[in-house]
Amino acid sequence: MRELRSQSEGSERSGSVTVFVGRRRELKELREDIARTGLDTLSGRKAKAPRARVLLVAGRPGSGRTALAEALVREIAEDYPDGVLRVRLTAPTGEGVATERAVRTLLEGLGQPTPPGAAEDDLSSALRTALAGRRAVLLVDDASDPHQVDALLPDTPDCLVVVTAEGPLTGIPDVRPCTLGGLDTPSAVRMLVQRIGDIRVANDPRAAEALAEECGGQPAALALAGGWLAARPKASVADVGKQLHDMPAGVGGPLAKAFRLVYESLPQPAQRTLRLLPLAPAGLADSHVVSALAGCSVAAAQSTLEDFAALGLLRPASDGLYLLPGCLAPLLQALLEAKERPAEVQLARARMLERTVRLLLSCRAMAEPDEEGQDGPGGVVGAPEKLDGVPRALRFADRRAAETWLDTRLPALLAAASLAVADGELDTLARRFVAALAGALSEHRGTAGAAPELYGLHQLVLDVAERRDLYREQAAALLNLADLDAETGRTREALERYRAALDAGRAAKDPYASGRAMESVGGAHQELGDWHRASDWFGRALSHALARGERADEARLYGRLGNVHTYAGRYGDALRSWRAASAGYRKLADVPGQAKALSEMARIQEYAGRPEESLHTCREAVELARKAGDLRLQAALQVRLADTLDRLGDPAAARLHRSAADRLLGDDPAACEIRSGSD
Repeated sequence: MRELRSQSEGSERSGSVTVFVGRRRELKELREDIARTGLDTLSGRKAKAPRARVLLVAGRPGSGRTALAEALVREIAEDYPDGVLRVRLTAPTGEGVATERAVRTLLEGLGQPTPPGAAEDDLSSALRTALAGRRAVLLVDDASDPHQVDALLPDTPDCLVVVTAEGPLTGIPDVRPCTLGGLDTPSAVRMLVQRIGDIRVANDPRAAEALAEECGGQPAALALAGGWLAARPKASVADVGKQLHDMPAGVGGPLAKAFRLVYESLPQPAQRTLRLLPLAPAGLADSHVVSALAGCSVAAAQSTLEDFAALGLLRPASDGLYLLPGCLAPLLQALLEAKERPAEVQLARARMLERTVRLLLSCRAMAEPDEEGQDGPGGVVGAPEKLDGVPRALRFADRRAAETWLDTRLPALLAAASLAVADGELDTLARRFVAALAGALSEHRGTAGAAPELYGLHQLVLDVAERRDLYREQAAALLNLADLDAETGRTREALERYRAALDAGRAAKDPYASGRAMESVGGAHQELGDWHRASDWFGRALSHALARGERADEARLYGRLGNVHTYAGRYGDALRSWRAASAGYRKLADVPGQAKALSEMARIQEYAGRPEESLHTCREAVELARKAGDLRLQAALQVRLADTLDRLGDPAAARLHRSAADRLLGDDPAACEIRSGSD
């Protein structure tokens, strides 16, 4: 496709930046509408609540409604010092964006936390609270439902909401749409000049006016016609106008004709690549997406994307991303269905998802520490073995590059996750995709930072699992969601999900899920301070592990029982549990585990008023910690020995043990934590 590219001829276009032209009357009307008196004031009624003024820019796809809204926002930006917040309510491929996701996008733009699992009403309330006292503009693009818009409206007249939509928003009070038709002829001609320069237009101004009329003044059609001309410096403006005029009436309106002109001028491989673009999640494509869809090299895909952008078929977004215009998506979808076999479409989609899984694994590897706890491959030290077998084209230069890729691709990645489970089968590829995305988000943002996205991913799997009665997958999703609830302080919600996970695990006859759920129910009760129920559920989980001979789980659960008994003041039961845990770790040859169990025993003996026994147990634990090479545990135990010796009236020996702790810790900043944790 390289032969389609050419240099522009004029001075009004700089690179790919196009200056907004025309629509002066519409801009003037919109600015006047901002200050217009509301209907409630005119009728003498007091409004129920002061709300932001809503301006509606209505027009068919390709009419330039978003460009007009952006031009308005640029003109009035100085009047709104708290900035512009942008959200899109319809994906380019036609799917609506969930209101919950839209509200989260705006809250994130304001730097506000977005608790996972929060209801839509709670999020809307949080948004209105965050906007109270601010002067900001909300640019809400491509709304299809007034209820979507209503959930975003601030309860303050100091904010302004600019909405673009295809038609009126019935249900939003006091909104007068600014309805767009085609550009006037002089503005349409100026738009052509931006695309192809002024020489050919000046040579035949009547032909330029005729082409503008043939395109109906529609900006999207003019962009395509201008792109076709820009790629052919020797073609005349009259030539493209004649071709459009001579197209059969059944082709469609001006936009469909201009699209057909450009599409049919492409080489066959490029035509096929273009037809496959509706498969790009959220209408966002980069060189890897196109390479996987078309089965070509990454370099060839990048070249094709640049050519498509020059022709007006795509819009450059950011960081190598290109956006499929929503007005072209139906035309491409029709071509995809007419010319591509379903099996080929399925294969292309699978290639794209598989490529993205590998990129996500590479992205995650850049954030993972190596075996010695150093930074991952992006931190220079790295663990290159994690990237063994990964082609160089799928590797990231460093951690920052991987994190940028994840952030900029996140809307497309979340859409791809929905695509992966769309057929409801939760096949191997779908599971790998969701797991890879969840892993990359957790490594780069931490579980708390990624919680809203992780919550959505696991909820997506849960919805499919519940519809298909896939109990094993249902249990796994519920456990993941409950863990997120627990980690973000929603303990009661977590408890309900853990119980549901136990039911699903039993229905699936999955012993791992059932045991995990029992233990987690106990943990939730422990967090709530209900020691009786916590010990009961830990006991059930322990019986489950004993019946299956799971020795590692047995030792851990004895320890958890010991903790609960300690909190409840049942020191005898706590000692028995920790003694059993220590024996379990000894059988497993887990020296660090045994050392920690003995450390806990020493602590409980101290609480129970048995300092001599505590001293003996603590010394035994020190030897095991030394054998395990755990310096921090050794230091903590030395501090505990010192405290015990102080209570036994031997301050000189206590000082020796504190000095030993200091030597072990050196300059470790966590030393104070160990000392405070010894009490």
